[in-house]
Amino acid sequence: MRQLFSYILKQYFFFLFLLLEIFAVSLIVQNNYQGASFYNSTNKFTGSIFSTFDNINAYFHLKKANTELVEENAMLRNLVESSYIKGDSIRKTYSKDSLYQFIGAKVISNTINKRKNYLMLDKGSKHGIKKEMGVISPKGILGTVIEVSENYSTVMSVLHINNKVSARIKKNRHMGGMIWDGNNYRKGLLTDIPTHVNLVKGDTVITSGNSHVFPEGIEIGIVEEYLRKPGDKFNTAIIDYSVDYNNLFYAYIITNLKRDEIEQLDSLVNNEE
Repeated sequence: MRQLFSYILKQYFFFLFLLLEIFAVSLIVQNNYQGASFYNSTNKFTGSIFSTFDNINAYFHLKKANTELVEENAMLRNLVESSYIKGDSIRKTYSKDSLYQFIGAKVISNTINKRKNYLMLDKGSKHGIKKEMGVISPKGILGTVIEVSENYSTVMSVLHINNKVSARIKKNRHMGGMIWDGNNYRKGLLTDIPTHVNLVKGDTVITSGNSHVFPEGIEIGIVEEYLRKPGDKFNTAIIDYSVDYNNLFYAYIITNLKRDEIEQLDSLVNNEE
């Protein structure tokens, strides 16, 4: 069927000419009224055919257009300030050395109805993908790469009971941990919130940047309810995720180009303790 449409698209001028010839022969133009009628009918008929072919052509080029758009967005993300190493925070200067790079990918499978959910992307080791790379969508975080083949990668979703993301409250920069309790796929829990922190409905929660997986500032969600328990050392908040995890098509895989160097220093410090 797809090959037939492709053939028709390539030869559509011939088919259009043939149809117009048949239509013209079936009409006899005897006077001005008939001529005008013929002209209007032909215009309507021709416009309808062109519109149909244009719609078919647009449909078959939609996938290519979407792919090109994702690649272009990945390139633009590579150019924003947050993708570079900050040099002087007061003067807001940035090093020319990249800190993060973004690789566009298509989501080819995804689950949300289990306690341990995963995604699969159409990018693998030959595209530079490695384990423990962060994955985001245009609206927020998706998860972390856990397995890689040559052409594909498996991602532990945010909707996984063992996945904990280092988070930060945007308005006051206090830290917390973002988890999923295995229930509603649209809601998560922000834990380890210091009791003195004032949190209200509508506050934004973002990635902290401390895990070396996600850049700081990627949106996670919005506070729906702040849960205070007297006597506890830390509080919890219910978060509405920014991403609809049941409606995913494209993603961006994040490469931290300085991660090996950072982790090497971390291991030296840990070994001393």
